[in-house]
Amino acid sequence: MRGIFAAGVLDVFLEQQFCPFNVALGVSVGASNILSFLAGQHGRTRRCFLNQMSRREFIDPWRGVRGGHTLDLDWLWDAIEREDPLDRRAAAASKVEYALVATCVRTGEPRYLAPGAETMLDALKASCALPVLYRSTISLGGERYVDGGLSDPIPVREAYRRGARTIVVVRSRAAEFVKNARVGNRVGAWAMRHEPGVARACRRAASVYRDAVAFMKAPPAGCNVIQVAPARSLATGRTSRDPDSLHRDYALGRALGREAIERFERARRSEALEMAG
Repeated sequence: MRGIFAAGVLDVFLEQQFCPFNVALGVSVGASNILSFLAGQHGRTRRCFLNQMSRREFIDPWRGVRGGHTLDLDWLWDAIEREDPLDRRAAAASKVEYALVATCVRTGEPRYLAPGAETMLDALKASCALPVLYRSTISLGGERYVDGGLSDPIPVREAYRRGARTIVVVRSRAAEFVKNARVGNRVGAWAMRHEPGVARACRRAASVYRDAVAFMKAPPAGCNVIQVAPARSLATGRTSRDPDSLHRDYALGRALGREAIERFERARRSEALEMAG
């Protein structure tokens, strides 16, 4: 649910017709935000957070205790497809190269899925299928997948590998946040012990996150990373449904989105001056 912040950022980008990107990488709920942005569906992800995703049918901790899905992605996908569907063909037709990050169950390594319109919803669910909270895996192209945040939560290195040198990173965590090994990682590894690849990804999740943060703090020469991140923790938590918190964090995303555009333009002008000199 913290993705409501990025929804605000990207809605401002759409309003300002700000899309200077060659490649867009989305992870977990960020993948949904990215696809709506590429499809030009202003306000869609905000509506999804406030409507379908805030319903008890989607988030129910007691259902998880009883052995079901705490986060019922199956119900959510059906509800959104009926009520506020993603324009998959518009997203697939975008001139921006895109990839949705998912974790391969077999290996525990990240995979960067670039689905067409026909398989886009399955790939999106694969990127969002957080183990334990959602108890199924997603099959696609002969492999099974779970949430991409386990294996590459901030894919800055992949963006760099694809040639990006001015990288805009939208985070739902404070810019200074660094993930440490947590009880949740150990619990996740234990709960997924029947899937060794996923268990391994759970154990490595904190170190992979720290590596991405280190890259952003000290990128290679010639690479500029612009972080769009709150100064402190958002009011919204992972499974929050409080509308006031969601509205507040969406508004914060909008404010920081406008600031990010200005920072990007300054960086571009600086690059141009350096090249001219």
